Amino acid sequence: MNGRIEHSREAIDGKTSRSICDAVGERLQQSLRPVPLGPSTQLQHLLDELRSRDGDGRRPGSPS
Repeated sequence: MNGRIEHSREAIDGKTSRSICDAVGERLQQSLRPVPLGPSTQLQHLLDELRSRDGDGRRPGSPS
């Protein structure tokens, strides 16, 4: 072997390839679960401002 690494390239069938891809995908989904995020500070500020403006436009006793 002369200290060289020989690579054996054996083809795998489509079913085996699909199984490997599915298993890798499942593990990635488990380890990379998205962290639920709230709105950004800027978006929260805009939402608060919209709510306050919406509230200012209402008249007492009028339907919402």
